[in-house]
Amino acid sequence: MLAGPTMAEPLRAGNTLTRDQWAIPSAINIRGFLITLTIKSRTMANYTPDATDRKILDILQGNATIPNIELADKVCLSPSPCSRRVKNLRDEGFIRQAVTLLEPAKVGLPVSVFIQVTLNHQVKSELETFENTVNEWQEVMECYLMTGDFDYLIRVVVPDLQTYQRFLDDKLTQMPGIDHIKSSFSIKQVRYKTELPLEFMPR
Repeated sequence: MLAGPTMAEPLRAGNTLTRDQWAIPSAINIRGFLITLTIKSRTMANYTPDATDRKILDILQGNATIPNIELADKVCLSPSPCSRRVKNLRDEGFIRQAVTLLEPAKVGLPVSVFIQVTLNHQVKSELETFENTVNEWQEVMECYLMTGDFDYLIRVVVPDLQTYQRFLDDKLTQMPGIDHIKSSFSIKQVRYKTELPLEFMPR
């Protein structure tokens, strides 16, 4: 049973819930239920991860499939509070999603190409059209709106040079509003990671 106010012990002014007691109790009176909801809403709105949360995030970045019981042991929590913390971090947007990273060469995509794209005009309608179209292309892994001499930096993955040429001919160069395209092929991947440094998180 989760700790918290019950029918026999309604929540009174001044009562507080610890971070690991945020789950709403299962049996409380109507007034206590409304007060509990208010407390949870206000607390989560100002949610700042503590040292345990940061450790959880660090572990999950390296292994998103770690069993909850093992994760709880690593951060010195029992399984239930650990699971609630992970859910809180996910609900608050700290965890975007959990994925499986594939080896590009093993799935036939050993070539990465970085493309600088310059548009004829930097107007909102053309920017939105370009971005919406690029988001539909499966070859595009990343796309950034940039400052400087060009407008967008794109990274695409392809099996070979011939496939990239077809990507240029059939897709990118067919888009209206493009003024200049410059392609650079990656020779070797020196560093690639998905784990973000957490030292700059609010404390």
